[in-house]
Amino acid sequence: MKINKPRGTRDFLPEDTRKRRHIENKLRQTAKRWGYNEIKTPTFEHIELFTLKSGEGILGEIYNFKDKGEREIALRPELTAPVIRLYVSELQRAPRPIKLYYFDNCFRYERPQKGRFREFWQFGAEIIGSPRPEADAEVIALACRMLHEAGVDGELHVGHLGIIRTLFEGLDTDTQGQIMRLVDKKDDKGLEDYLEEIDADIEMREKLFELIGLTGSSAVDEAKALLGDIEELATFRTLLELLDTHGLDYTVNFGIARGLDYYTGMVFEIYSSGLGAQNQVCGGGSYRLAHLFGGKEVESTGFALGFDRVMEVCTTEPPAEDRAVVVCFDETRKEGMRIADSLREHIIVDVDVMGRSFSAQLKFANTVRARWAVIVGEDEVAQGKVALKDMESGKQELLDPEELILRLKA
Repeated sequence: MKINKPRGTRDFLPEDTRKRRHIENKLRQTAKRWGYNEIKTPTFEHIELFTLKSGEGILGEIYNFKDKGEREIALRPELTAPVIRLYVSELQRAPRPIKLYYFDNCFRYERPQKGRFREFWQFGAEIIGSPRPEADAEVIALACRMLHEAGVDGELHVGHLGIIRTLFEGLDTDTQGQIMRLVDKKDDKGLEDYLEEIDADIEMREKLFELIGLTGSSAVDEAKALLGDIEELATFRTLLELLDTHGLDYTVNFGIARGLDYYTGMVFEIYSSGLGAQNQVCGGGSYRLAHLFGGKEVESTGFALGFDRVMEVCTTEPPAEDRAVVVCFDETRKEGMRIADSLREHIIVDVDVMGRSFSAQLKFANTVRARWAVIVGEDEVAQGKVALKDMESGKQELLDPEELILRLKA
C-alpha cells in the first residue's frame, strides 16, 4: 500500500533543504548580531493559550485533540503566544529589554493554496519590556535587514492602531475588535454594515473611513488635520524619524489593522512581489499579551516572517560546496576509510559502500559533482601517498597525506 503525505504538507529534497537551511542560518545570524537570543517552545500547548489570545473562533483553524489524560491540546498555530507564555513562566524577572528570536514549524487546518500550507514555518523576534519608539523602530529595522540578507525585496508599510483607537471612545472591547478585524480584511462593505448595525456615531464613521484610507508621505499631516494634534500622532512621528535614521524606505498606511485585539500601537507589514494575492512576507507590531497568561502587563514588540513565502521569492543561493570522493579497492578499503575519516574534518567526503569498480566509483564522483577524487590504490599505499584527481580539469598528482589536506583546505 502506497501512503502519501498528508494534504497541506511537503517533503523537502536535499537541494531544497540545503537552500532552506542556508536562508535560515542567514536569518539566525542577523538576529544574533542584533543581540537577540534564541528560544524554543513545545510543538503542542494547552488549547487555552490560543483561545485566550485569538478567541474561540480560532478552533476551526487549528489542529486540536484530547490527550490520554483528557486534556485539550493544540498543535501551535503561531509562535507569539507560546513565546509570551514562556516569558511569563521563566523570564519576568530577567533584565529588560528581553530580546528573543525563534524559528519553528506551525500548524493550521485551512485550505491549502499557493503560499499557504497546513504545516508552515515562522521566523520571528520579540523585544519585551520597552514601551519606547526606539524598540518599535529596531524591530522593524531587524525585519527589513533579515529580508535583505535573504535576498528578498520588500515594501514596508507602517501604521499605528493607537491613532485609530482614539475614534472608539465609548465602544466596548469586543466591538472595537470586530471593527479592527473588518478593517484588516479591507472589507469596507462589511465595515459599513457593522457600523450601521451598532448605530455608530456618524462623525466617527466618516473619520474612520477617511483615516484608514490615508497612505503616503502626507498621511500623517492629513491625520493631524482630521484628529488634531493627539499624543499618538506625536509618538508615531518619532517612530518615523527613527526609521529614517535606520535608512529605511517605508509607506505610511493607516489602513493596516492586523485584526487582533492585543495589538496596541505601531503595526507594520512587508509585501513582496511574485507571490500573487498572498504577498505579505512579514507582519508585526506592538502589543500586550502577558496579562492574559497570568503575568504582569508589559509592552512588547515583535514580528513573524513567513519563511515559506520568503523561500518562494528569495534570490540568495547557498555557496558551492567542495566535495571529495575517496576511491579505493578491496585491498585498500580500510586505508581508504581511514583517509576519508581524516578528510571529513575539512571537507565533505564520500567513500564507496557499494563494492563498486574503480570506473564506477569515478562515475559516482561525477554524479555527485565532486570536485576531487582521492584515489587510494595499492601502489599509492605502498608509497605512503594518495593520488588526487581534479574532476574538472582531469589533472592528477601524487601527494602525501599532509599535502593532501593542505590542498583540499585551500
